[in-house]
Amino acid sequence: MSKINEAAQIPDSTLARAITEYIRDTETDLLFNHSSRVYHFGALAGIRRGLKFDRELLYAGAMFHDIGLMPGHGSKHERFEVDGAHAARDFLRSHGIREADAYTVWTAIALHTTPGIPQHMHPVVALVTAGVEMDVLGLTYDEYPDEERQAVVKAFPRTAHFKEDIIQAFYDGIKHRPQTTFGNVKADVIADKEPHFHRGNFCSVIRNSHWHG
Repeated sequence: MSKINEAAQIPDSTLARAITEYIRDTETDLLFNHSSRVYHFGALAGIRRGLKFDRELLYAGAMFHDIGLMPGHGSKHERFEVDGAHAARDFLRSHGIREADAYTVWTAIALHTTPGIPQHMHPVVALVTAGVEMDVLGLTYDEYPDEERQAVVKAFPRTAHFKEDIIQAFYDGIKHRPQTTFGNVKADVIADKEPHFHRGNFCSVIRNSHWHG
């Protein structure tokens, strides 16, 4: 039976246990298992790429990255990614994590739906996005051996219809603030669920500004 690479396992630390307990109590099973897989896929990607990364910080980024979708953790005017980043930073500060490390996790969560940038940044930032892109989009599916994928999914199962379930979870967490999806991939989620949704247009913003000429 395949096991998750020891170097990619969840840290056995007081902080990691506190994170697990908090997210388990706050998120749905769908998001908890998804976030756990994001951690493992991100850590496995880091090992394969030869990156040096702090497993606790990566775990914090992965586990908190979708908490902004949950009632009580989502604001009316901020992107859900920013809400999650704020929640993670506050949690880490309350557990004595230094500001620079808390800010690294903040950045990892805030940028996890912004393709093309995180991979050039701090390993924790890069690997949270790598885990998300693997578990949700399957962009690097073939880079993981079958036994690695199976071990992660056995530990933290995908639902039978995970693709549609995660899209619905995204929609449920952002449908009350569609304006926050301007310029990011979550506008596609609203458009998918609401056929008459008119997404913001960058060129229209320019043309309708108060500037002349």
